[in-house]
Amino acid sequence: MAGKVIVITGASGGIGAASAELLAARGHAVVLAARRREALHEVAGRCGPSARVVVADVAVRADVDRLAREALATCGRIDVWINNAGRGITRAPSELTDDDIDAMIRVNVKSALYGMQAVLPHFKERNDGQIINVSSMLGRIPFAVIRSAYSAAKHFLNALTIAMRTEVRQTHPGIQFTLVSPGVVFTDFGRNALHGGPDSRSLPGGQDVSEVAKVIADSVESRVPDVYTRPGSQAMIAKWYADVGVDPP
Repeated sequence: MAGKVIVITGASGGIGAASAELLAARGHAVVLAARRREALHEVAGRCGPSARVVVADVAVRADVDRLAREALATCGRIDVWINNAGRGITRAPSELTDDDIDAMIRVNVKSALYGMQAVLPHFKERNDGQIINVSSMLGRIPFAVIRSAYSAAKHFLNALTIAMRTEVRQTHPGIQFTLVSPGVVFTDFGRNALHGGPDSRSLPGGQDVSEVAKVIADSVESRVPDVYTRPGSQAMIAKWYADVGVDPP
């Protein structure tokens, strides 16, 4: 197997599907995970014969553990694990319920934690491997009021990724944790948000999903620790925090 074996969660559409297709085109073997069986098989068909499908709800730890086992049993190893699954929300912070917060943490944080913990023993055995966590610009700047709980969950994911990277590199420096931060992407993210919301394709300043997929695929080769999907993002973050009079985190 010349390329890498790459597990991708949330692979039935959007960023996950586009990344899978591009990575497969670059010669990697992809293991696609999501809840929607038919959609997964459609993506796998576009990825070619090296693609594998595992139907799983990555917000359930047992499903993620099974995903890791099936990927190893089928492919013999895992080289890269991409935690891409996630979901938005449309609700002002003053209206958030316990269920809203729990849903955002479960889908956007716990799913990634489960993935990291499931694949880490395998990576540690080899002192090699890469975990890519797909975050968001909203994990850097809480500028969308209606996405407040999603933004908070992505801030949590960012902190968790950095903490995990710091812990693991002390004993296993060959393992990399990469944080990817897209902005608005023209996918079904907005329409699929909890409580509905505006279609992401209608928002200004968005990116085509192929641009984000390219950044993710490139990060598999570069193994950079942090990357934004469009130029100028770091300057935007610095300006936003300067305008509100605080230092960026």
